[in-house]
Amino acid sequence: MADRPRGSGSGAPEEGTPEYDWLYGTERKGDGSSARPSSDPEPTRMLPTLNRPTGSTRSSERPSSEPRPEPRGDGPRGPGGPRGTTAPPPRRPTTKRRRPWRWVMVALLLWVVFLVAVPVWAWTKITKVDAEPDGDRPGSQPGSTYLLVGSDSREGLTAAQRRRLGTGQAEGRRTDTIMLLHTGRGPNLLLSIPRDSIVDIPGNGRTKVNAAYALGGPELLVETLESETGIRIDNYVEIGFGGFVNVVDAVGGVEICPEQRMKDPLAALNIKKGCQEADGKTALGYARSRHTSALGDIDRARRQREVVSAVGSEAMSPWSVLNPVRYFRLASAGADSLAVGEDTGPFDTARFAFAMTRVSGDKGLTCSVPIADLAVHWDRDRALEMFELIKEDRTSDITKDLCRASGLRGQ
Repeated sequence: MADRPRGSGSGAPEEGTPEYDWLYGTERKGDGSSARPSSDPEPTRMLPTLNRPTGSTRSSERPSSEPRPEPRGDGPRGPGGPRGTTAPPPRRPTTKRRRPWRWVMVALLLWVVFLVAVPVWAWTKITKVDAEPDGDRPGSQPGSTYLLVGSDSREGLTAAQRRRLGTGQAEGRRTDTIMLLHTGRGPNLLLSIPRDSIVDIPGNGRTKVNAAYALGGPELLVETLESETGIRIDNYVEIGFGGFVNVVDAVGGVEICPEQRMKDPLAALNIKKGCQEADGKTALGYARSRHTSALGDIDRARRQREVVSAVGSEAMSPWSVLNPVRYFRLASAGADSLAVGEDTGPFDTARFAFAMTRVSGDKGLTCSVPIADLAVHWDRDRALEMFELIKEDRTSDITKDLCRASGLRGQ
């Protein structure tokens, strides 16, 4: 059956025509005729359209009722940038900034290289000598013992230099200075061996100790001292006249404190009493003179310890490192004047130099070997007691009775 089209002329449905009011929700008029639905129980609702921003909408076209978004950032929005973000400000032309700290770091690096390179270079110039004797030697002992020798060799000195320094014209090699430096758990000990000490020299009988150096060089001197003292000598260091003067001048001089006026033409020395600064020439004469004191060689050994410890203190002062000229001159002077044993390495030499700064005052002990008389015969009992304490690395137990400036009991 065909449906009758809606909106036909008659208001009432024809008989036999199905009614679809239940489907379309047709409202009946008062006369019973149907009308177009006026309300849908579930009508399709049209939502109002809002003017939402599009990619081409500008902020000025936003509806006044819509809240304006907070701007992000401080800069303007770029012409092609995404909406809601701000473009970074244009970069200014960059200029290369100077950074002083970089130059400081470079300078420090160069300074460290200089501090390392100079002693390495100097070490290559130091003379090496064979100072290790053959045959039986004392066994290993605690601590370290150095033999420091001041040679009176005139080798390398011109006639003018010999006259200026008052060294004379003697040929050959002898030892004006013989010292043992012991380092270990206790105080550092600088012990003078007077050059006129009467000892047994292996193969040469009983005579003055400095003859050992003249007869057999460093090896025989080391052998003689080891057999006399029982102390094992671990390292050997030697310095000559000219080298001593250069080292003193390199550190800018040292302070000496003579207890009386000293005038000795044989040592080219003429100084007043009291503490004063001495250059290399004066310091050498002060350490060599033995005709201005009644104790002769005994008092000279005391002055030698005074000068040597003063040189060590000056050499290890901070100014020796901070002043590049002084640092280089000191390294160069030491390299030209020192001779060390073949078994003495650079670190042994550095420890020796540092130990020399800690032998004066309360930092260490400076003594002469105990002697019985001015003929420089050793006081065997006191000397053996001191040697035993050194062998056992017990320098803290060395008493004032053993450690005397002259070596004589009570002086």
